[in-house]
Amino acid sequence: MTPQERTLVQESFAAVRPISDQAAAMFYDRLFTIAPEVKPLFKGDMSEQGKKLMQMLAVAVNGLTNLEAILPAVQELGRKHVDYGVTTAHYQPVGEALLWTLEQGLGDAFTAETKAAWEKTYTLLAGAMIEAAEGAKA
Repeated sequence: MTPQERTLVQESFAAVRPISDQAAAMFYDRLFTIAPEVKPLFKGDMSEQGKKLMQMLAVAVNGLTNLEAILPAVQELGRKHVDYGVTTAHYQPVGEALLWTLEQGLGDAFTAETKAAWEKTYTLLAGAMIEAAEGAKA
């Protein structure tokens, strides 16, 4: 990632943080709309799940300046998701729901450049999670 891409992701996420509860609710509503098959994987309080999502995103976004430091936690998250029934195919609609949520929350501030930076970030982090999950299954 370039420094400019990291800045775009970090600044846009900072703009979403004040509405994090709403953003998380929008994310899960969108995810369950486009991928209803994942809904049964979520058994707990969705408001609590939303808080965990936003906390995890904050750690990842803040850690983009030192990816090596956060990669072990990202990989562990990928391994844990295997136990929840998450498959590689689930990552695609999650990425779609994330981008959609950011677009809704940021409006005009979600430029094509910002979207591309988020796509790159998600691809990188999801790739690390998927690789760790595949290793956990082997």
